[in-house]
Order: sequence, then C-alpha cells, then structure tokens
Amino acid sequence: MALSTDRKIILITGASSGIGEATARLLATRGHHVVLGARRADRLKALVQDIQATGGSAEFHTLDVTDAEEVRAFVNAAYSVHDRIDVMINNAGVMPLSKLEALKVDEWNCMIDVNVRGLLHGIAAALPLMQTQRQGQFVNVASIGAHAVSPTAAVYCATKYAAWAISEGLRQEVGGDIRVTTISPGVTKSELADSISDPVGREEMRTYRQVSIPASAVAEAIAYAIGQPSEVDVSEIIVRPTASAA
Repeated sequence: MALSTDRKIILITGASSGIGEATARLLATRGHHVVLGARRADRLKALVQDIQATGGSAEFHTLDVTDAEEVRAFVNAAYSVHDRIDVMINNAGVMPLSKLEALKVDEWNCMIDVNVRGLLHGIAAALPLMQTQRQGQFVNVASIGAHAVSPTAAVYCATKYAAWAISEGLRQEVGGDIRVTTISPGVTKSELADSISDPVGREEMRTYRQVSIPASAVAEAIAYAIGQPSEVDVSEIIVRPTASAA
C-alpha cells in the first residue's frame, strides 16, 4: 500500500516545542505546508524561519487553545489563505502532576481547560470546514495516560482519557469523509514536565522519565497516520519506549 505524497495544509496546536515542534519539522520536510499555533510567538517565529531555511513551507499565529474565538480565528485564517484545511493536529497539552491530596485545584482546572476544552475548540473550529469540503483529518494527541492511571496523574489521565473518548466519538460520528486518529505517546522527552510545581510529582516524574523516547518518534507516528490513503483511517497509535513497563 503506497503512502499519500500529496501536499497538505496541516494545522498544529502546541507547536512551539516537544511533539508539536518535532511534528512541524518532519511534516515540512515531507512537502506539507504547516500552520503553527502556540502562545510563545518568539519560539514559533524561530521555528518557521528554520523550516523555511531548509526549503520547507510554514507560517505561524499566536494561539491560546483555551480561547474558542482564538482557535476559530486560527483555523479560519488558514482556510481563507489556502482554501482548505487537510489536517488539524490538536496537540496542545499541559501536565502539572500532583497527588489529589495536594489540592492543586487551579492546576486541575488548567489541565481541563487546555487538554479537554482546547481539543474541543479545535474540533469546533475545523469540523464545519471539513464537512463542507467533504474531506479532512483530525489527529488528536492523547497519552498512554488515557489507558493507564498512575499516582500523581489522576487528573491528567482523566483529561487524556477524555481526549481518547472524544476522538472515538468523533470518529464514529463523521463517517467516511473525515478521518480521526488518536496518538497516545508514552514517556516522551519534552517540556511537559516543566509545569509540575508539586515536589512529589516532580520527583516521581524525574524517575519515570529515565526511560523515554524522543519527540521525533511521536512525529513519525503522526506522519504515518497522515500519509495513509484517504480510505484508510488509522484510529489509534500507542508509541512508547520499548523498555516501558506501562
């Protein structure tokens, strides 16, 4: 089965670092045009310059996925320029881990806002356009935490299970025109752990992350799903370290 080599217009949230950045770089090298969104404009500008310097095609917009209007404007801006949206990669996420007894309610709400509402905002913005086009693909980044819960990660895992459930519901609803893929990474080298303020959660994650994969490995999985022929829907990929116990 041959992979699709068609140039696609691909939107990526959370593109300023980690999996989002690695995915943008990889997809650009494969001839796609990437539209990058994140809060850190300086990081996005530098990334776009790097991509363009190596012959790739990219643009960026500052974006806070917790703001539904910003996400809608991000998607509509790309559509107005390119007249189509081929792939929406909902990648933005946060992971401030802590035990529930730490009562970090603000951090719980932040994870819900970014990991769940941010995903829904991406779907709400892009789905009507894809339905009008009668084609498109959502790639939603969940986590191995959608399948296995660990101490300090109850709320994070809940948000990632929600991401998995939303993706599966969307897949069943949209039928043959629109593809939906869930990517569930295991422990991946990224800046996600930098948001952990709780000392117990930070120490547990430091131990947990001794076995990890590079963000580029997750990017390859995303590229594989995008590259399948239009009649093939890769519903989920779990990608994790070979030595991972969970």
